[in-house]
Order: sequence, then structure tokens, then C-alpha cells
Amino acid sequence: MNILLSHKSNKPIYEQIKSQIKNSILSGQLIEGEPLPSIRKLAKDLEVSVITTKRAYEDLEAEGYVTSLVGKGTFVAKQEVGKLKESKIRQIEHHLEIVIEDAQVVGLSLENLQQLLKSKFKEE
Repeated sequence: MNILLSHKSNKPIYEQIKSQIKNSILSGQLIEGEPLPSIRKLAKDLEVSVITTKRAYEDLEAEGYVTSLVGKGTFVAKQEVGKLKESKIRQIEHHLEIVIEDAQVVGLSLENLQQLLKSKFKEE
């Protein structure tokens, strides 16, 4: 598992860890039952506090992405693809609402916003 952190990001470190693990699960890079590094090992590898990795793992467990077994570790949970897809779509809708508000503030037309989205979508 390859996690890249940016200390310049506005996003807290635990959120960066959480979102990258979540994306790895959603993309199929991490599969059901696969063990995640221990909280301490991940903290050491990323050079962050154990509290930071613990928070990311706790959030992932609360959201149903992983399960923790005392004395055994943390594992990728069985995923209900439909629910995960719906959740991701809701996140995208939320981000789009913010983008639309920002576009309206600077006077960007719908057509220009669509062109911008198309150009960025093609780049990926």
C-alpha cells in the first residue's frame, strides 16, 4: 500500500490516509480480507503519530471499509459495491455543488464550466 502525504494540504493527515485507503478499496487495489499494516507500522512508515493512523482506521471502520479484530489486526471489510458507489456519488455531488458556487462567484458560465470539466476529465 502506497500512501503519499502532503503537509501543505488543507486536508488533515488522518483524512489523507483515510481517503487514500478508501480509494484503494474502491478501486480494487485492496481486496476483501486483505490485512492493512498495523497502526504502529503505518505510523512509523508515514512518519506520523500513532494517534493519526488510529483515527484514520477508526473512521474507516465506522464507515464500513475495514474491520478490526483484537490481537489480529485490521482487514478490508466485505464491500457492498452498490452502497459504496452511492456514497462516492454523493461525495462527487457535494464537491460539484462547491465548484458550481465558486464558478458562479467568478461569473463562469455553464458552458465554460462544462468545457473545463471535459478538459480535466480527458486529462485523467
